[in-house]
Amino acid sequence: MMRYPLRLRAAVLAMLMSGGVAMAADPVKDFPTKPVRIIVGYAAGGGVDMAARLVGQALGELWNASVVIDNRPGAAGGIGTELTARAAPDGYTMMLCNIATHGITPARVAKLPYDPIKDFSFLSRVGGNPNVLMAHASLPARTLQELIAHAKANPGKLSYGSSGVGASPHLSIELLKMMAGINIVHVPYKGAAPALADVMGGQIPLSVGNLPGGPLAAIKSGKVRGLAVTTLKRSSKAPDVPTMAESGVPGYEVNGWYGICSPKLPRALEAKINADLVKVLATNALKQRLDDQGIDVQSSTPPELEAHARAEIEKWRKVVKEAKLEGGE
Repeated sequence: MMRYPLRLRAAVLAMLMSGGVAMAADPVKDFPTKPVRIIVGYAAGGGVDMAARLVGQALGELWNASVVIDNRPGAAGGIGTELTARAAPDGYTMMLCNIATHGITPARVAKLPYDPIKDFSFLSRVGGNPNVLMAHASLPARTLQELIAHAKANPGKLSYGSSGVGASPHLSIELLKMMAGINIVHVPYKGAAPALADVMGGQIPLSVGNLPGGPLAAIKSGKVRGLAVTTLKRSSKAPDVPTMAESGVPGYEVNGWYGICSPKLPRALEAKINADLVKVLATNALKQRLDDQGIDVQSSTPPELEAHARAEIEKWRKVVKEAKLEGGE
C-alpha cells in the first residue's frame, strides 16, 4: 500500500520536470486569459464609442483575445465611470475616459460615488480633437478678434448654441468668455445636431461643437464660418480655421481628449497594458482609422495621463464656478 503513493509521486515529479503539467498562469505576463470589457459611458455610434471600438479591436488583435464594448449611457458618462471604479482591479474591465468623465463632471459634481483620481489607473491617452466656434454668414464679425470686439460693444446681445449644459463645447465657450472678458448668452440644445442646424439656418448667430462630423462638413461647404478651433494647434482637417490662442486669446486650450482608464491596478499590470496600448496606437492602421474619425492620436504614460486629468479637474472647476454650474448631476 505504501508503494502506490511513492509511484504516484515519482510520476508527478517526472511530469513536472518534463513540462507535462501546466504551471499556474502569470496574471501579468499571460494577460489576458479571458475576454476584456471596455465600458463606454455613452450610447453606441458617437465619437467616444467609435474611439473605444477602434482601440478595442486593435488590442484584441494584439492579444488574440475578445475585447467587448459595453455601452452604459447616462449621467454624462457617470454611470459607466462608477461601474468601472467598482469593478475588480484585474485589468479585465476598462473604460474610455475623456474630458467629461475625468475633467468636467468631477469639477461640477461635488459628491461623486467614486474618487476620479484615486480609484483609477490612467493606462494611456488615446488622442483628442478640437471644438470649433462657428458663425452664420450674416454675423458682421468675420474673425474671432472681431467677434470679441463686437461682443464687448454689445454685451449680452449675442448668443451661441451648444449640445447642452456642462458638456465640453458649452464650457469651452464659457472659458473663452472668462479669458476674453465678454458676455454672450448660452442657448442649450438637446444635442449637437439641432444647434448646428439653427446656426446654419440663421436662427442663432453662433454655435459651438466638436469639429469632426457635422461642423466640419458645414464649414467646408460654406454653410457656416469657422471662427476658431479650441486646440493649441490648428486641425489638419480644417487647416484654414485658426486657433483661439492665435486669434487674440493667448494660453487658451480645450482639447476633447480620450484615454483608456481602469480600476486602480497593480503597477506591473498597469505597465503591461500601457505598453500594449502604446504599441497599437503607434501602428499606421489604427492611427489612420482614428484620424478618419478626427482624432489626433497621442499615447502617454499612466503618470502623464493622471497628471492631465488632475489639471483638467482644476481648470474646469474655475470655469464651473464662474458660470455658476456647481452641483450639476
